[in-house]
Amino acid sequence: MKTDKVIYWVSTTLITIMMLFAGYAYFTSPMIKSAFIHLGFPNYFRLELASAKIIGSLALILPLIPSKIKEFAYSGFTITFISAIIAHISSNDPIKVIVNPVIAFIILAVSYIYFLKIQKSVK
Repeated sequence: MKTDKVIYWVSTTLITIMMLFAGYAYFTSPMIKSAFIHLGFPNYFRLELASAKIIGSLALILPLIPSKIKEFAYSGFTITFISAIIAHISSNDPIKVIVNPVIAFIILAVSYIYFLKIQKSVK
């Protein structure tokens, strides 16, 4: 049980840090802005996604958030990472760019698996 909690908190903290940093960068980085243009997305989508990443990160990391809300955050991040993988592949981006959302997705999956294990043991 203790190992499950450690794995959960490490993976959840990693994904939270990644998404908070991404959310901040989406608001402030000209390089990210040009990447969205390269992918063919409108500017408002970048701002929308930045807000969603920050809100989703807080939903995952804050213990007082109900588990149903956390489930929505996990779903949203899953859709985001799969969409990012498809967008980068469709834009013929190099593999090193495609690998980033794949790694994030794997970390998110580990967090979710251990989230469910902990929820199951609490009931």
